[in-house]
Amino acid sequence: MKKELLLGAEAIALGALDGGISGVYAYPGTPSTEITEYIQKNSHQRKEPVRSAWSANEKTAYEAALGMSYAGKRSLVCMKHVGLNVAADAFINSAITGVNGGLVVAVADDPSMHSSQNEQDSRVYGKFAMLPVLEPASQQELYDATREAFDLSESFRLPVLLRLTTRLAHSRAGVEEREVRPQNRLNAIHAPERFVLMPHNARRQYNHLLGMQNKLEAYSEQSWLNRLIPGTGSTGVLAFGIAFNYVMEVRQAYGMEFPVLKTGCYPMPRKAIEDLFSRCETVLVAEEGYPVCEELLRGYFGGRNIRGRLDGTLSRAGELNTDSVAKALGIAPKKLVPVPEIVANRPPALCKGCGHRDLYEALNTVMSTCSERHVFSDIGCYTLGALPPFNSISTCVDMGASITMAKGAADAGLRPAVAVIGDSTFTHSGMTGLLDAVNDQAPITVIIADNDTTAMTGGQNSSATGSKLHAICRGIGVDEQHIRTIIPLKSRLEENIAILREEIAWDGVSVVLAYRECIEAAARKKRNRKGTP
Repeated sequence: MKKELLLGAEAIALGALDGGISGVYAYPGTPSTEITEYIQKNSHQRKEPVRSAWSANEKTAYEAALGMSYAGKRSLVCMKHVGLNVAADAFINSAITGVNGGLVVAVADDPSMHSSQNEQDSRVYGKFAMLPVLEPASQQELYDATREAFDLSESFRLPVLLRLTTRLAHSRAGVEEREVRPQNRLNAIHAPERFVLMPHNARRQYNHLLGMQNKLEAYSEQSWLNRLIPGTGSTGVLAFGIAFNYVMEVRQAYGMEFPVLKTGCYPMPRKAIEDLFSRCETVLVAEEGYPVCEELLRGYFGGRNIRGRLDGTLSRAGELNTDSVAKALGIAPKKLVPVPEIVANRPPALCKGCGHRDLYEALNTVMSTCSERHVFSDIGCYTLGALPPFNSISTCVDMGASITMAKGAADAGLRPAVAVIGDSTFTHSGMTGLLDAVNDQAPITVIIADNDTTAMTGGQNSSATGSKLHAICRGIGVDEQHIRTIIPLKSRLEENIAILREEIAWDGVSVVLAYRECIEAAARKKRNRKGTP
């Protein structure tokens, strides 16, 4: 079979295509975006069509993937770690209903928060839902594990969580393909006793899930993702997922011979772990993310000498790397060349010519005349309005929070209460907040920064793409007289200031659509028309 140089995210995509998926469902979010993009670019080469358009948010993506599974087809759903929070209701309950066609949930965690609000560890969700979790350590393992995950899902009739992290998602390695599996035939089964979660069904299904745990652990004990690398010495290492790479680099670089138990399939292989503990006086637990397994091991082997994130041997926050693992194993850190004082960090900034710049200039002018100058923002490129030279926004918490936080502040008496949200984020999770504001007739102004793309993650289409926002806001119930449009340009600054001032002064719900196409997306279209890369 042929070999390709792939990102870890792309290895998952190829594994899913070769594994016979009929659809992928996702909302873009770094570092998971490239999974769906690869399928979108390559699925047309397949004999059978693969559904691959973007979903409105992670919850709708998960539920659609679950529906495809119920119909007997294989489906892949992709998201970043905070996206799993959005999909959590469907995710947890699908563990109770089980699945029909294979359903794999690929979740990309972001330790060190390179492009995220937190360092959430998705394995916690896997344990919470009592589902099998696979955590490969290389691009080839990601490809092979994705293919196997669909078989595993159909064998146990459960969703399977596939976890990767930023470094693995965005690094490249050679991946060897295997044979392509054909798509499943349509096989929508009628099983309301499983799929209708009324209490009497849910109780039975929950007990069934509990009964599956021993079988899942037995599977993990035999999994090729879990294996012992023999060694000598009183210290052993239990390495999970990508942490295994750092451990092996230390072992090779320093000529060390300690035993390593590589673990990439959960529930944890208890027998293999007990064997490692019987061989070693001290065990270092190396896992990327939360000390999920270390906490369990301290419960299982409380009297043993366990080292890891909980006791400070490894840092509680941030990514692991070869140096941090070496230090944890007693190797003195390397002396580094100090960074010259002339080298300064360069904070991220809005692109030159970005319409958000002109929006914030107009908004700052209006807000400068107000006694209270709080602007509730959301997650997107426009979040950079929090930084100099704009310093325009006061909050950014989670997707869609700008509108509901502005409403809550207005309920508390704050005037004015202004929210800034992007077009993609609005259709992701801002619409319901606007509906709350309309129902309460809350005195808030919602500014939708519409650049006609999901710019922060690379320019994907969203549910708002194509000038739909005016109709959506009108349908939600906003008075059409207070749905205004501005074009954020220098030449329209005074006009935009006047409109913003009028709507912010309005004692009710108003929406200002600040429409200007993303300059990067516009430039990309121009290059495509000319046929240049």
